[in-house]
Amino acid sequence: MTLTIEQVEHIAELARLELTNDEKIRYRGQLSDILEYFQQLQSVNTDDISPMSSLAVDRSPLRADEPLPGLEREALLKNAPETEKHQFRVPPVFG
Repeated sequence: MTLTIEQVEHIAELARLELTNDEKIRYRGQLSDILEYFQQLQSVNTDDISPMSSLAVDRSPLRADEPLPGLEREALLKNAPETEKHQFRVPPVFG
């Protein structure tokens, strides 16, 4: 599938991109090649392949999630720029 320059301009507008004429021509070729590759993938017979919900292995490589004690309030607020009533003081967002 070969894209037109108008289609590339439309895609660029959706992506809020300002493209030069050279970029439009280059991206037209690149995007058309990508779409042609997807068309090739569409023709692959996947009837004998069972669906997968994830490519991840059954076990996580991350460490076990174990609860740890938190910081004491005084230590937590020690470096805060402003505090009020033992809490962070945040400037108002709406004035």
